[in-house]
Amino acid sequence: MDQLLKKILDASGISGYEKEITGIMKAELKKSCSEVIIDNFGNVIARKGKGKKKIMIAAHMDEVGFLVKHISKEGFIYFIKVGGIDDRILLGQRVVIKSKKGDIQGIIGAKPPHLMKDDESKRTVKYEDMFIDIGCKSREEAAKKVEIADPIVFDADAGILNGDLCYGKAIDNRVGCYAMIKIMEKLKVPAEVYAVATVQEEVGLKGARTSSFKINPDFAIAIDTTVAGDTPGIKETESNLKLGSGVAITIIEASGRGVIVNEKVKELFIETAKKNNVRYQIDVIEGGMTDGAIIYMNREGIHTGVLSIPTRYIHSSTGVFNLNDLDSAVDLAIRIIEKVAKA
Repeated sequence: MDQLLKKILDASGISGYEKEITGIMKAELKKSCSEVIIDNFGNVIARKGKGKKKIMIAAHMDEVGFLVKHISKEGFIYFIKVGGIDDRILLGQRVVIKSKKGDIQGIIGAKPPHLMKDDESKRTVKYEDMFIDIGCKSREEAAKKVEIADPIVFDADAGILNGDLCYGKAIDNRVGCYAMIKIMEKLKVPAEVYAVATVQEEVGLKGARTSSFKINPDFAIAIDTTVAGDTPGIKETESNLKLGSGVAITIIEASGRGVIVNEKVKELFIETAKKNNVRYQIDVIEGGMTDGAIIYMNREGIHTGVLSIPTRYIHSSTGVFNLNDLDSAVDLAIRIIEKVAKA
């Protein structure tokens, strides 16, 4: 696995607490762009090239995670979720509390099933009934390490699962951030191209709203992840996306509550992929949105498309994706931007 990709996947940055990944994105984009700033909202905005048209690429930096809410008298940590996380995947997970005094290791626990009554054992344990064990015996001991409102991330180390399949924390959407860096490294077009690493996407697409208003682009591409359908229990009618079959061109999100890509942009993406022999899949999503949903509604409306990298186990401690799909996203984005810049 590319060391930069691993570094980006392993970095911490839940919504509103993106400082660590922000530093990485700023440093990397400086290598290929003429100007890089961090705006008032926390978005990293990089600019490259000159021309009449302004083109925006957006990839969100933030990941789902948790925040410390309470420290019990016994020294256990209670938390809230930041972003959409299924309670069923939490028990037994290792986490890291990003304390001011350093990283604090923890394990999510709850009442063991061996001690539950029959009616209790049949119900999914809710996150409100879970806690994080950091090995302390009292509130006083725990409070020396952890404070209320400290951010918490999954403790996971990115790596290679098999061949071109990779795994890691925060695949959604650090693979998009990595793709955006690679796009800006390779891109040479007669236009102003803005690469925006957005914040707080997982809690309302907030960074994309403020940054797209500031830039007011003529055209935009959001790069994100989407749900792969190539695991047991998923019907083809729910998702027929497969890892390794190419980048997903998203046409509609959240049954229309998110972005609805117009016919002109849809044809541009598909025809460009065909002409340049870039492997692609078509994505029609009933649930979930990307930054594209807010960008395309900004000001009087912005022509916006979405490229998504199929991913297994999104919003968990460990996602899985295919490097070839990531490469397809980079290739197609560059070809599309080249065409838009010359139009």
